[in-house]
Amino acid sequence: MSVTVRSPTNGRPATAGAPPASTEARAGAGAAGTTAVPPVSLDHEDLVVRKGRRSGRYVVVAIHSTALGPALGGVRMWHYEATIDGARDALRLARGMTYKAAAAGLELGGGKGVICAPKGPPPAGLDRRALLLDFGDLVESLGGRYITAEDVGIDAEDLVAISERTRQVTGLPADHGGSGDPSPFTALGVEAAMRACARERFGSTDLSSRRIVIAGLGHVGSKLAWRLADAGAELAVSDIDSAKRSLATELEAEWIEPSTEMLAECDILAPCALGGAIDAANLPRLRCEIVCGCANNQLADEGLADDLAERGILYAPDFIVNAGGLIHIYREIRGYSERQARQLTLGIEVNLNRILTAADKRAITPLRAARELAQERLDAARQEPVAAA
Repeated sequence: MSVTVRSPTNGRPATAGAPPASTEARAGAGAAGTTAVPPVSLDHEDLVVRKGRRSGRYVVVAIHSTALGPALGGVRMWHYEATIDGARDALRLARGMTYKAAAAGLELGGGKGVICAPKGPPPAGLDRRALLLDFGDLVESLGGRYITAEDVGIDAEDLVAISERTRQVTGLPADHGGSGDPSPFTALGVEAAMRACARERFGSTDLSSRRIVIAGLGHVGSKLAWRLADAGAELAVSDIDSAKRSLATELEAEWIEPSTEMLAECDILAPCALGGAIDAANLPRLRCEIVCGCANNQLADEGLADDLAERGILYAPDFIVNAGGLIHIYREIRGYSERQARQLTLGIEVNLNRILTAADKRAITPLRAARELAQERLDAARQEPVAAA
């Protein structure tokens, strides 16, 4: 079974305005994850939902925009309460990728893939391979309009399996001709963004002795923790996996229980797990000066950016902060050097400085200033003449 929703926009999103507020429920029970996702407005070019012929499970690709280039976005393997939740998740995340690429100045659009895993432990062995190959077939059917990469529940070896069915894969291991793990570049970019925030709030980019709480020690969070430890920050860390306590010990960092991680007193709070970490319930109780982390969609509702500003908390838009991984993957697509990728990633500090300055000057939130920066590029792309078919 295959369901396709297509908007004939010639590579342009259907609406010119900034995307509406989005929401993500945090993960519930089950090792493979379970998520219920609220409705998402549809301003996308494509949504394709297909039942895999090998696995019998649904795989999804959402393409939000190809105005600036092919739609790039990772694929996540996750269990959802219903297939529609997986489709909504793909739609929501694809839109975010459009704005992330545009704000970073990259010639890429936004897309996202979802593999709807069964309930229970993450699929393994032949069952996992069947899911990956089914997703690869779907990507290939899109004719290069969508390029996939690694996301939640997917690792580099999974990408190798997907690449058996399509060449539209990036972030492959170096021994398979790819650029390797992008997480070190994401961590580098988050640290750069923290410096910009520290300059705005404290008058100095120096992170030494700043108390920083990292909520989530996954691929990026753990690498960010090591970078900040080397920078002399006072670290407190947390993760739902209690085995990560050993990393806290290595870092000589304070361990915080996940149930209280968001409410810890600190200079900088870094949400580095799944989205929706800041919601209407915990926002009034936050005890930080700055929110700056690598998780996507950190706000359960984008309207909370105004509430953070009213409380005097500086929120660094996540799609600006975590663009380092996308920049690294872009290197693989465009063929430039790792040194160039590193310089572009360090440029996140300059980019965020510009956004924070614009927000101050115009008395708007940094989130709105970042959206407007991205929108300017998208609007300019829409005004370019479309070649005749």
